[in-house]
Amino acid sequence: MTVNDARIAPNQAPPLQDYDVFSIDDALVEAVVRHAGRAPLDGLSALGRLAGSHRTLEWAQQANVYTPVLRTHDRYGNRIDEVEFHPAWHHLMEVAVSHGLAGAAWSGGPAAHTTRAAGFMVWSTAESGHGCPVSMTYASVAALRADPQVAAAWEPGLKSLIYDYGLRAPAGKAGLLCGMAMTEKQGGSDVRANTTAAAPLDAEGEYLLTGHKWFCSAPMSDLFLVLAQAPGGLTCFLVPRVLADGARNRILLQRLKDKLGNRSNASAEIEFAGAWARRLGAEGRGVPTIIEMVSLTRLDCVLGSAAIMRRAVTEATHHAAHRHAFGSALLDKPLMRNVLCDLAVESQAATALGIRLAAAFDSDDPAERALRRLGVAVGKYWVTKRAIGVAAEALECLGGNGYVEESVMPRLLREAPVNSIWEGSGNVNALDVLRALTREPHSAEAFLGEVGAASGGDSRFDAALSALRADLAAPEEAEFHARRLVERLATVFQAALLIRHAPHAVADAYCATRLAGEGGHTFGTLPGGTDTKTILDRAQPRLG
Repeated sequence: MTVNDARIAPNQAPPLQDYDVFSIDDALVEAVVRHAGRAPLDGLSALGRLAGSHRTLEWAQQANVYTPVLRTHDRYGNRIDEVEFHPAWHHLMEVAVSHGLAGAAWSGGPAAHTTRAAGFMVWSTAESGHGCPVSMTYASVAALRADPQVAAAWEPGLKSLIYDYGLRAPAGKAGLLCGMAMTEKQGGSDVRANTTAAAPLDAEGEYLLTGHKWFCSAPMSDLFLVLAQAPGGLTCFLVPRVLADGARNRILLQRLKDKLGNRSNASAEIEFAGAWARRLGAEGRGVPTIIEMVSLTRLDCVLGSAAIMRRAVTEATHHAAHRHAFGSALLDKPLMRNVLCDLAVESQAATALGIRLAAAFDSDDPAERALRRLGVAVGKYWVTKRAIGVAAEALECLGGNGYVEESVMPRLLREAPVNSIWEGSGNVNALDVLRALTREPHSAEAFLGEVGAASGGDSRFDAALSALRADLAAPEEAEFHARRLVERLATVFQAALLIRHAPHAVADAYCATRLAGEGGHTFGTLPGGTDTKTILDRAQPRLG
């Protein structure tokens, strides 16, 4: 025995590192091939090796231990309003941007949004917080296209593969990032209650903004999309952090939020003190203008939550394969296998749904546009909530080892709720589903067409789909029952995808528990006869 061998604690799992996060994820690989073909696989595998590397996992830990610091003034008393990040944050951001996870998908190419979505999932398994500015930069391009002149000026920087950090004039930077500031303390999700005022400077769309924003995501971004009250009503504006002449715009960072999770990322409370802004879209059309950005950031909430689930299941199955108790590996204990399989089924269903929704953004087909209108809101509601339970149960699989920070499980658990809250909490998304069903009935038609393709594949699914059709046809007390309806939409959608594309064992377990009521109220209540071997073989990390 060497000295190093003597230091290895008995009956402990080896570090889960230096592996390909993408290639071990059968559900994700299959979804990519299904919607994007095999061309993206090599690039995603390269990103997967980076995401699973010891170096990247160290960056992730450092970015969450050494959290952002606000510097309001320099040593001479000058107001600077800057946020200081640990170098690990910049390393994570550089990889994300250089691999096209920010705005590069808008440069075109086959299945660009699907490929980008898979990459976002892969890289988010390493660290979730820095996904915030990456996601907003990606989503901002859709909103900027409301004004072709504005889009032409800003898109090249947002689509760049270069991470160029620092507050400088946008024209002199090799790459740009975008943030968002919508909510205010008196209104929250009710953005129409905003009081930030936009005073016109001229007839060409220039304004000065004055007011307070309760949440400004990624305050060191180069530009922000902001909602404010113009003379014609709530309007969307583009607000640069630094003006064309190099002067700082009048955006004052008052404090950084002390958050439950998402701690590597800076979220600020800000004041606009006569900040220069450019109108985006018509006055009074703020919500319709920014809604495309919101739809895409909601998609990333689904993808980010699916990534958290996958990382949690990977950690739990890895631990169970190497930890022995009462004479055998935990993975061989029937009850532990039930828990891990149930978690794996949830993770694989989330992955299938997230990539299917991303694929809808690669198509100009009206049916695909209608599907994503309803499907993103449904997925945002359901997957982000399920991720919280998955993270908690997976942590418990590690016992006391999972409750300590070194295990990464506490970080996953703290991170999970942000996706459920950001871009509209559960009730907001449930009500948005009702709006889509009422005002855009073609979205329901597209949804039913999509899930109907799985008809005949499982009798339990057929019964659930029939019940769902009845619910959609008789929406009494619709708002009171909105959450139940959205759950049914989500579980039918996921079941349809699994029936059509996943191994029978996965689809069978999902339909039995999520549709037919054969499971309990917690994970680990799969019925007897479940093919645990097939499910766990897809869930376990394959190292070496």
